[in-house]
Amino acid sequence: MSFKILFGLVLLGLASIAAAGCASEPDFHITFYGLPDSESANALTAYDCGHNNIPGGTGTYNDPLTFATAPGEFAKCEIIYLPYLRKYLRFEDVCEQCITDFKSDRLHIDIWTTSASNGGSNQIGCEDSLTPNGGQTVITSPPSNLPVSSGMLFDGTCHTSNIYNNVLASSLCSIPSSSSLSKLASGASSS
Repeated sequence: MSFKILFGLVLLGLASIAAAGCASEPDFHITFYGLPDSESANALTAYDCGHNNIPGGTGTYNDPLTFATAPGEFAKCEIIYLPYLRKYLRFEDVCEQCITDFKSDRLHIDIWTTSASNGGSNQIGCEDSLTPNGGQTVITSPPSNLPVSSGMLFDGTCHTSNIYNNVLASSLCSIPSSSSLSKLASGASSS
């Protein structure tokens, strides 16, 4: 067996191992929150996961956006990826409605709208506009290189253009595509 073929098989094996932890979890109820409806009067998060108990984040892997849910639904400070927003999220806060839903076997996450100021009823209206009608898929143990939207959700203006419906989430955890495998095979066979 040539070195290129052996090397290709090793890379494929490593990619499979890396993708093995990644999983698509369907049917999450997604809602949004911010300063006007934060369950904490001072808007501090329940867990300090790198933001000093202050909700925030841009949605990148290294700066995930805060989300709240029921304790036990995810590990504290766990990072997930939400294709609906094209953002990485980190479990930093608790949501009372999420706890109620979790006890009834309904998966629910509540996402911080990224505004540092109280947008009042305008922000609450935005949160409602951002909330999808149906369940959404979240990616657990996501790779760090998924597509990210840098756009804000609310900054005084509601940015519903920063949501992405009909994303094929199941493909985000797949091993290398068949075209990658074809390139690998053609490169390996040329030795």
